[in-house]
Amino acid sequence: MFPFFRLIKDVFLASRQPPLTTLTEVHVSQHVCWPQDLDIFLELNNGRALTLYDLGRIAMAQRAGLVAVLKRKRWGLTMAGSHVRFRRRIRGFERFEVRSRAVCWDDKFIYIEQSMWKRDGECASHVLYRSAVTDKNGIVIPARVLSAMGQDRPSPEMPEWIAHWTRAESARPWPPMQD
Repeated sequence: MFPFFRLIKDVFLASRQPPLTTLTEVHVSQHVCWPQDLDIFLELNNGRALTLYDLGRIAMAQRAGLVAVLKRKRWGLTMAGSHVRFRRRIRGFERFEVRSRAVCWDDKFIYIEQSMWKRDGECASHVLYRSAVTDKNGIVIPARVLSAMGQDRPSPEMPEWIAHWTRAESARPWPPMQD
């Protein structure tokens, strides 16, 4: 089940923080790995990690003013792809933080980078999302979204590793083979 109470807590806490002046600023949220987050090895379940990343993105979007624009314009926010790297375990009752920021955007997508950091300073996991804002006609171009947020500015340069990923994604067959 989606952790609605955590979402309410994170959105409330984010509302008490100063607004982010740009989507590329880092939002940091604090978390605990609760028993309902564990897998059979008593560590953070990989699916739950993605759900906790959802919470970080929503709070980041709220602080940056994106949530208000989505509501006002009746737009939606969707994930069009992700790439995750897990490197360290997060165990039950362990505290950690999620860092969230938009890295860059192109003509369709906003690329969001998130990471989980343990108390000892080690990065436990890292994810790159390709996100899209949508309306009843399809994808809303990022330039229009940023303009609606009052952040008319060009994208930072796309890092090479993200550019490589986007090229690999465009070469990936869709729909996947069924044999």
